[in-house]
Amino acid sequence: MATTSSGSLPSGCGVFTTVPDVFFIPEFVFGGLVWILVASTRVLMDNPQGWVMFVSVFCFFFTTLLFLLYVSGVNQKSSVWLTLDVAYHALAAFFYLSASVALANVTIRLQNDSVNFKSYQENIAAVVMSYVATLFYALHAVFSAKRWKSS
Repeated sequence: MATTSSGSLPSGCGVFTTVPDVFFIPEFVFGGLVWILVASTRVLMDNPQGWVMFVSVFCFFFTTLLFLLYVSGVNQKSSVWLTLDVAYHALAAFFYLSASVALANVTIRLQNDSVNFKSYQENIAAVVMSYVATLFYALHAVFSAKRWKSS
């Protein structure tokens, strides 16, 4: 896998071969898993899982949109795409971190509830996937910032 040292964004199949753009794939996978797992759990009254759902759907949608724009080569027409890449992935990492903490809090509160044991197990899986998604968005933001700085 190559890193982009020229400071430009890849287009077409180059998205699959450069760091940080290859991180789009695990962002899709783990973000989608968070969305599915949280959507399948039982929501309690004082539960902040609405924020987690918003973050996972928002990031999944905009990551897909950004990925498709990169593959189509639209990102080659302006230098503002480098800044947008850094800003979006930093915001997504921050959102996912806040959602991960909220989801972990919900999971801890469900720990002793034997009635909702299935929801507890699903929430554990969702917390793990959420933190992994946070990691990939943060890595993408860091490597995008390095690329932006070198441009």
